[in-house]
Amino acid sequence: MRYEDISFGIFIKRPNRFIAVVSIGGREQTVHVKNTGRCRELLVPGARVILEHHADYQKAGRKTEYSLIAVYKGDMLINMDSQAPNQAAAEWLRWCAANRKIHGIHDIRREVTYGNSRFDLAFSTPGRRAFMEVKGVTLEKDGVAMFPDAPTDRGLKHLLELADAARQGYLAFIFFVIQMKGVKYFAPNWETHEEFARTLYEVHRMGVHVIAYDCQVREDSLEIDEPVEVRWRFSKMY
Repeated sequence: MRYEDISFGIFIKRPNRFIAVVSIGGREQTVHVKNTGRCRELLVPGARVILEHHADYQKAGRKTEYSLIAVYKGDMLINMDSQAPNQAAAEWLRWCAANRKIHGIHDIRREVTYGNSRFDLAFSTPGRRAFMEVKGVTLEKDGVAMFPDAPTDRGLKHLLELADAARQGYLAFIFFVIQMKGVKYFAPNWETHEEFARTLYEVHRMGVHVIAYDCQVREDSLEIDEPVEVRWRFSKMY
């Protein structure tokens, strides 16, 4: 996926989870943050940030002219737009279908209802329908990408719905889109949300496919790139 109009700034502070104050060209401006997660290790004073510029923001009814979409953590560029992984995953699936990277995949759809959940993607393979839930990963520590960065009851609900879909004979996937390049592997974040990590392992054993890919992140784009190993790193309490 690509952003049409980007700008650059320096992060100053984040008054709440929806907005941040950024210096753009030496002028302080309030911008929309396209990620309501904590992102404490990313949004630190002085960090270089990438912003999406909305020239028609007033006409569109927006309160802010810019949206914060990415941040440099040292030399590593991390996309932190929470809407980007779904778009990138849909583009990746369509590319796989067009280039026959996944045999027989077709009828790719977004935002498909199943039970009490709405999965990000659904598609068909020969003889079976598949559901896929996409989770963006922005947390990196010592080269390890982890999810979640905060407790997620919604994510837990999606895992249980995916397990139910697998029991009903559907293919079920949870796709961790790592919004950066250069990590060693992916692991569930036991310390932050042990129940999610434990449930992820349990639904994996029940037939839900757990996959992770990193991304080519540029200042104006995000593209899914290569598979990343999933390691479980079990909690001592498990």
